[in-house]
Amino acid sequence: MPNLLNLGVSAVVANSITTGAFNSNIVEFFTGRQDGVYKAGADGSYRLTLPELLGIAGRGGVGGTYASGYGFQRVVTENLKRNAPMIIGTVLFAPMVANLLKKSLAKPVIRPMNRLLKDSGLNVKVA
Repeated sequence: MPNLLNLGVSAVVANSITTGAFNSNIVEFFTGRQDGVYKAGADGSYRLTLPELLGIAGRGGVGGTYASGYGFQRVVTENLKRNAPMIIGTVLFAPMVANLLKKSLAKPVIRPMNRLLKDSGLNVKVA
């Protein structure tokens, strides 16, 4: 049975990692879209996307040229230097905050919600 709280924590952590390493949130990273427009590889910045890395964007690829003529490793290294505290904080504190919320909201919110979900026939749990 899927646990929605764990799924949410995993999404927050994954988003933190893609934002920190590739300078694009998880949706932008996988789709190559920025502000609703497909811009994979067109911005020439520290923002990397999966289509750009795979060479689907026509430019880029792991050996391509990125911000300031840097290569892939240099761009990711610069992004990680700038965003390391945010990544570490999110990876460490998101699960802790989720556990605290789970414990404090178990009786008043989560248990009744899980009963409603079970009665509705959905095979999911909040926590």
